[in-house]
Amino acid sequence: MRTVSSRTMPKAENSRGNDPAQFRTIRIAGDGRCLFRSVIHGAYLRAGKQSPCESHQKQLADELRAKVADEFVKRRAEIERFLEDDFDTYVAEMRQPHQWGGEPELLMCSHVLQTPITVYMKERFSSSLRIIAEYGREYGTGNPINVLYHSYGHYDALPPPNGNGQYKMSNKR
Repeated sequence: MRTVSSRTMPKAENSRGNDPAQFRTIRIAGDGRCLFRSVIHGAYLRAGKQSPCESHQKQLADELRAKVADEFVKRRAEIERFLEDDFDTYVAEMRQPHQWGGEPELLMCSHVLQTPITVYMKERFSSSLRIIAEYGREYGTGNPINVLYHSYGHYDALPPPNGNGQYKMSNKR
């Protein structure tokens, strides 16, 4: 089983709520590729493109996964210390199409795509969203790829509803 040291991975810088009427979720297949499919879906939306069909989405997700694994190897010196498992084993497992991705893969996705990625999670006792992680801020903070993380290890795409690539965030905490 792959494990990641959460104590050293980047954490969200804010946790402001979001008006539930301002978002919708695009369900992504739970086939072990959901993180990569969600990011691909978000990249298409971010670029103003129509979402790819299911088979093309699967192909693009697998291509992104391969690039992410290559990015791990390229950035081994800076990322290896965050992994609790053997680095080579971790990367070999990540190359498998049904291996789940998480924080390290989102970080590598942001580098591969040179794009910020914002991860949201639904508040437990409300319909509000909160930001739980932001990756790739060195590529800017506007118009990120948005994904929704469910506590059971699944990711969905989260398109911005207002058409300008940004969620309208409230000031509630």
